[in-house]
Amino acid sequence: MKVRETPLPEGTLLAGLVGPQDFVDCYAGETPLDVETIVARATEFPIWVKGLLLLRALAVLPFGLKGRSRNGDRFGIFPVAGRAEDEILLGFDDSHLDFRISVLCRDNVAYAATWVRPHNLFGRTYLRIILPFHRWIMRNAMARAVAA
Repeated sequence: MKVRETPLPEGTLLAGLVGPQDFVDCYAGETPLDVETIVARATEFPIWVKGLLLLRALAVLPFGLKGRSRNGDRFGIFPVAGRAEDEILLGFDDSHLDFRISVLCRDNVAYAATWVRPHNLFGRTYLRIILPFHRWIMRNAMARAVAA
């Protein structure tokens, strides 16, 4: 299934968060599936992604970056930060950066967008380091989620 990079759709829950210095990307793919199914599929990571996430958790542990929260509504490792009829917002705020992943389904197209707001040098450095992995993981997650 072809997944393409696209602008952030209008009316998403992320729209009100985005500032001029924030990172935002968005990927889309055609699918008849609902938003709950897309989020569940996208957050079922293959073993290679789970390995990268474990390395990330170990690497940032000394810096106090939050790991997995065990409380509340969640999909995979991500807490639910908001919901709308056709959208689920995942993520949390941290002292180094805030992040959200929005999954939105409209007109047989699923959109997965990421928003990050770094708060300090560590947050900006962390973002630069993980961006190549992030893009690879997001494209892969969307391709798996929208696959027939």
